[in-house]
Amino acid sequence: MNEDGRKALRRMLYLPVSGKFLIALIGASAWMGFSIWAAEPWFADLQDHVGLVLAVFLVYGIAIIPGFMNAFLAISLILDKRPPHRPLTVYPPISILVAAYNEQASIEETLVSIGHQNYPGGLQVIVINDGSTDNTAAVVERALDQYPWLTFVDLKKNGGKARALNIGLKEVLHDLVITVDADSFLYRGALANIVERYQADPPNTRAVAGKILVRNSRQNWITRCQEWDYFHGISAIKRVQSLFQGTLVAQGAFSVYDRAALAEVGGWPECVGEDIVLTWALLKAGYRVGHCEDACLFTNVPSTVKQLVKQRQRWARGMTEAFIKHPGILLKSRLSTFFVYWNLLFPWLDLAFTIGFIPGLVLALFGYYWIVGLMTLALLPAAFALSLLMFSIERQMFKKTGLVVRKNVQGFFVYVLLYSLILQPASILGYLDELLRKPKAWGTK
Repeated sequence: MNEDGRKALRRMLYLPVSGKFLIALIGASAWMGFSIWAAEPWFADLQDHVGLVLAVFLVYGIAIIPGFMNAFLAISLILDKRPPHRPLTVYPPISILVAAYNEQASIEETLVSIGHQNYPGGLQVIVINDGSTDNTAAVVERALDQYPWLTFVDLKKNGGKARALNIGLKEVLHDLVITVDADSFLYRGALANIVERYQADPPNTRAVAGKILVRNSRQNWITRCQEWDYFHGISAIKRVQSLFQGTLVAQGAFSVYDRAALAEVGGWPECVGEDIVLTWALLKAGYRVGHCEDACLFTNVPSTVKQLVKQRQRWARGMTEAFIKHPGILLKSRLSTFFVYWNLLFPWLDLAFTIGFIPGLVLALFGYYWIVGLMTLALLPAAFALSLLMFSIERQMFKKTGLVVRKNVQGFFVYVLLYSLILQPASILGYLDELLRKPKAWGTK
């Protein structure tokens, strides 16, 4: 077959995004129907003990709806054939914003990683010191002579990350704005890759999220299990959301934005989850937000249970803020709105897990299998299968970028079996923080 014939065959076999969405939706719905049928004995037994309403709340919140979500995710990942981004003839100039608060130990290495990128277009890096009480300012001032592309904005009073980024935005010279966390390290080619993806994505794209990986994964069991969360859990969700035209979080740790679009939506909002609220403002304005799976940035993640709980509280609170500030996004007729409604279910799922599954584990230890029993154990093979699918996809990406997947068996089993015991109760605390309007401040990312 000649080249023209191969192109014609590819066009015949091409499945549009809407078709992939429909297949994933039908497949996940079929799995949900099967799950409801299989769960009938469990549901009937639980109803006898706790009543109809609580039984529905627990069974659907612990198993049925999460099962639907996992099936949709798995089918979508199988159907996702991302077009490659290619080198550009001319690379557009970029401006990088680095907001820093008490980052004397890491900011210098972050700047080194930016310099090692050798980005083939114009480069401006703006470090905004947000009233640090350590030697962050002195470290950056010493680097000014070394890096001609570096600009320093030294704020004497701490005002929060959103304010720091908005002040830095006023100094931006170029149309593409990239945010990078001050305690992170850019992997080679990250800047070129994310710009290439931005340029290759559909014309209405106004932001692209990079890929975040764990830098301190060898520190302890907390960081080892987070390595798996970032490596394939978070990455897989972003891939699927990007496939269906709307990644829901262009994270502040590493993302590229269109400067005009940032100005249009008012920049970063003054809130805990400034990155998710900003992303939803872009989606609400009708723009697309993508994801670049091979633009990698390594960052330090929480290394204690307390820090991890604080981080996930902040993330859950940020999602709540996004719903409060942009309720109209639920009325947007686009594929990505499906995932917004999906997020609307998270408080239910997190609460069902916290007040149902965790106590159910304790009851099971004493021989009472009302909540946790054979039916819930049957979910484990599906969880491992989904993890294996995510792993195989991410391993291919690692191979292409020259990275090596570390053998982290202990972290994997903790991630699959125990991770939710920390995260979902932490999310409940985050929802309560926002509902009770607790004070907001810089926290773990």
